[in-house]
Amino acid sequence: MQRTQSTLTVFFEDPFWVGMYERVTEDTLTVCKITFGAEPKDYEVYSFLLENWHLLRFSPPVPYTGQQSAALGYKRMQRFVRRQTNAPYTGTKSQQALKLQHAEVKAAHKAKTRAQRDAERLRQFALKQQKRKDKHKGH
Repeated sequence: MQRTQSTLTVFFEDPFWVGMYERVTEDTLTVCKITFGAEPKDYEVYSFLLENWHLLRFSPPVPYTGQQSAALGYKRMQRFVRRQTNAPYTGTKSQQALKLQHAEVKAAHKAKTRAQRDAERLRQFALKQQKRKDKHKGH
């Protein structure tokens, strides 16, 4: 049976409110960064996730060796949740995954721009060659 764990952390990163959605599946971690404008209410975050789930772009999977927690007691779970809500950090694994996603998008954009530039150069060269032929023919 495959076990999946999801965590959404909303924090203030000047000047916007940002949501960090982490998804852990077995031994991989994928992350998605969601930028909100003003401070979102709980119901706004929930409706955003329901409406835009298919549009979220998750990072490539990163190996994750997090702690496997057994069933926690009620009070221990409350303490754990309280610690999680008071901790204003984003996990370093999450940051690594976001950096990896950013690097991939940047590389793809760079390759696309290079291809467009090369195609434009070839087109200009062909146009110049055609003009030279036309001039040589005496047109």
